Amino acid sequence: MSIRRKTFLEELGGENITGVAYKNVNQKKSIISYFANIGNATIAELCKELNLSAPKVTNLVNDLITDGLVQDYGKIESTGGRKPNLYGLTPDSGFFLGVDVKNHSINIGLTDLQKNLVKIEEHYPYKLSNDEKSLKDLCSIINMFIKDLPIPKSKIMGVGINLSGRISYATGYSYSFFHFHEDPLSRIIESQVGIRVFLENDSRAMAYGEFSTGVDTNHKHVLFLNLDHGLGSGIIINGQLYYGKSGYSGEFGHMPVFDNEILCHCGKRGCLETEASGWALVRMFREKVAEGSSTLVMRDRSSPESIMLEDIINAANNDDVLAIELIAQVGEKIGRSVAALINIFNPELVILGGSLAATQEYIRLPVKSAVNRYSLSLVNNDTQFQLSRLGNRAGVIGACLLARNRLLDLA
Repeated sequence: MSIRRKTFLEELGGENITGVAYKNVNQKKSIISYFANIGNATIAELCKELNLSAPKVTNLVNDLITDGLVQDYGKIESTGGRKPNLYGLTPDSGFFLGVDVKNHSINIGLTDLQKNLVKIEEHYPYKLSNDEKSLKDLCSIINMFIKDLPIPKSKIMGVGINLSGRISYATGYSYSFFHFHEDPLSRIIESQVGIRVFLENDSRAMAYGEFSTGVDTNHKHVLFLNLDHGLGSGIIINGQLYYGKSGYSGEFGHMPVFDNEILCHCGKRGCLETEASGWALVRMFREKVAEGSSTLVMRDRSSPESIMLEDIINAANNDDVLAIELIAQVGEKIGRSVAALINIFNPELVILGGSLAATQEYIRLPVKSAVNRYSLSLVNNDTQFQLSRLGNRAGVIGACLLARNRLLDLA
């Protein structure tokens, strides 16, 4: 009786793989990486790239064809001799789920092996709070989304989940939310959804999604600013996400720039977020309304305490004077700190993303104006400013791509 060969996905999910099996898995990862990043190829091209013999590469490719991950695209034209066959990924053979967790909603989507966005659901109602119920609700939403997909669950190779705050992507721990178990959060969620889970900081995932599919990829040094309830950043250096020594780089909102007594969510005082963030904007807006300022937001409200960030953004986009003025104040303060980052990193491109970026020029212009005033002109002359092209999809796509890269060890 012959022993059934494990599929590539079964080998990936196995633990303590050693010897020949470990070597074969890594060689198959290399083949998939080539197809995903370079494109379709012949056996000869793969041999040259992997420095392996033709029989070995043929066997590996045949295994991946049997597993349904790779397909033969037929003969191609040749300058002489036998026409070689062209091989490449089967787009619908594997998928990755991306979950971008916001304070009051979730964006969740699915991509295939070739980065194509297959399905996305934006603004799914959800309340992020640091308790067991919020974690249980998150897992339920993921499971419901999977259940409604037109593909079998077995084809989903990995799930990427973005959370704000301190995330250790290497260990799977979240230190800002749901840190009440000994096991890593990634493993806790894995046990509930039954698929490999990878955690990432939301700003870094958004930066990677935008860098990989949203902006001109000729830029290799990019600063992505996530302007939301809080402030975060994703830093791309030489085309790679920068994590820092412990993996917590990008805490833009916690730069200590103000001499005030406002307590930040991190527990410190004087952070940039205390006066220049979505949280700060809501606080200032409510105060102005309580003092008697008029605004479109209060047409259907009796109390300023019910005002949310989304209300202010919508008001600004409908030419509300108070919303526009306060967003400009926030943008100017953000711009001063961005000027400091430009002086340090000298990026080619600064991308403004997050919910405040939905106000478009109302946030971009004051940020850019402050950068021009406070950064060194020789440094910022070559720095371009763009609004996020992907919007809410940046985090979802970034989560999918990072899960794909980590599962398959893709560059």
